[in-house]
Amino acid sequence: MLNRRAVLAGAALLAFPVSACGKESEGSSAGTSGGSVGGTVGIAMPTRASERWLNDGKTLVQGLKAMEYKSRLVYGDDDPKAQVSQIEKLIQQGVDALVIAAIDNTSLNAVLKKAAAAEIPVIAYDRLILGTKDVDYYVSFDNEMVGRMQAHFIIEKLGLEDGEGPFNIELFAGSPDDNNTKYFFDGSMALLQPFLDSKQLIVPSGQIELEKITTLRWDGPTAQKRMTDILNGSYGAKKVDAILSPYDGISRGVLAALTLDGYGTDAKPLPIVTGQDAELASVKSIIAGGQSQTVYKDVRRLADAAANMVDEILNDRVVSIDNSVTYKNGVKPVPAVLLQPTSVDKSNYDVLISDEYFTADELK
Repeated sequence: MLNRRAVLAGAALLAFPVSACGKESEGSSAGTSGGSVGGTVGIAMPTRASERWLNDGKTLVQGLKAMEYKSRLVYGDDDPKAQVSQIEKLIQQGVDALVIAAIDNTSLNAVLKKAAAAEIPVIAYDRLILGTKDVDYYVSFDNEMVGRMQAHFIIEKLGLEDGEGPFNIELFAGSPDDNNTKYFFDGSMALLQPFLDSKQLIVPSGQIELEKITTLRWDGPTAQKRMTDILNGSYGAKKVDAILSPYDGISRGVLAALTLDGYGTDAKPLPIVTGQDAELASVKSIIAGGQSQTVYKDVRRLADAAANMVDEILNDRVVSIDNSVTYKNGVKPVPAVLLQPTSVDKSNYDVLISDEYFTADELK
């Protein structure tokens, strides 16, 4: 039998581009995938504290079940060491493939060596795993596009391209140990930087560099504290006009700080606040006039893409990828499947209903 790593390497070379479109559970077969080899897939998700990751795990298990795969789903609860132990256990249990959304994208090198030794293919799920040759594929959304959508919303709503300004803006970024943080930030700054250079956008706190604006574990209360400190230290009689926020949980934390500071009234309206993941609480906030925007990433499509990738790998078929050179993890470029996100605000949130992501009753 060929070493599966050799098969994967050959498949990556042959792959062709297509258009981008703590707790354990186990699922059993219930459908057909037209010739699936079956087997068990280990799924390591980062946290149960986020609605988004609960949905990812559930949907991936269901998608694999329909393809006649069993699954073992674990959540690391934002503890990198716990996630390493969970993945090690999955390897010991003899899973046939691993799908991993890393908590700390540099903490998995040693355990992935064990996966490689056991010839278990590894798919990095939505978060690229860095510093190791032992990751085979990456499935995610176009993360720079997410940042561009957030920045474009701010630019459009403030009228910056029409010469309006100056406006005060504060910048927030995701967790420093998540590689996506840089992609979101770079995408946003590609559009915002010219307006910062022209002084149409001003950052009163002076906190512009990525390392100064990250939010460990994407934590809302951490973002709330930082926003409170910024308001107390840099604003006084000034007002905030816009907040670049990369994630809905961070956005809600920022909005809590703004509300406590008196924002949200006719005399002191809330600033523009972006977000990501279309979490229910944030979509309802958008409808009510709180948060301004979110980026909708249909995790059902992402889970389907990961499940299809697993099926292609385990059946030794060529894996259809979108990009084989851009997503470099410090050791090698990781072949990637990239899906396209959608910007959602009060004017078009009904796309979430038409996509059956939420029901109309859920959004009331």
